[in-house]
Amino acid sequence: MEIADLLKMSQTELDDLFKEAQPGAIPSGDSTGMAIACPGTFWARLIAKFVKDWAWQGKVFTRSPDGKNATLQNKITAAGVHLIAARVYYTQSWLDGKECIVLDYSKTSLFARKIRDEIRLIDPEKKIYLGKVWWGRTRLLDFALQFPK
Repeated sequence: MEIADLLKMSQTELDDLFKEAQPGAIPSGDSTGMAIACPGTFWARLIAKFVKDWAWQGKVFTRSPDGKNATLQNKITAAGVHLIAARVYYTQSWLDGKECIVLDYSKTSLFARKIRDEIRLIDPEKKIYLGKVWWGRTRLLDFALQFPK
């Protein structure tokens, strides 16, 4: 699977892929990100390109020595500036109640305090994580992260 293949999937297929995946290890390092809005439609690829070029390029994770949690910063704007921090830890997913990795902005960002991202490792070989973005308890969109091998 390539990260761009996720854009071709329907929302149901993305949700099923997320539900079938294990959390994996909390990631470490610089990831390439891809926003997934309107999955499975003509618009998905255009939106992903626009977001990558102008708004968000991924996340940079700094894992704790024990690997049980981390912090992160998003790479935003066309310049990929490191801003909007989050705490990273394992907890239950709001989507299916199973364990996932949560990216929690509630105590680290005034701007994004209502945002909660959930990720799971969908391709261990290619280090691809699929994520769900929540605003409060409302799902907004999906995203993917890929880390260097």
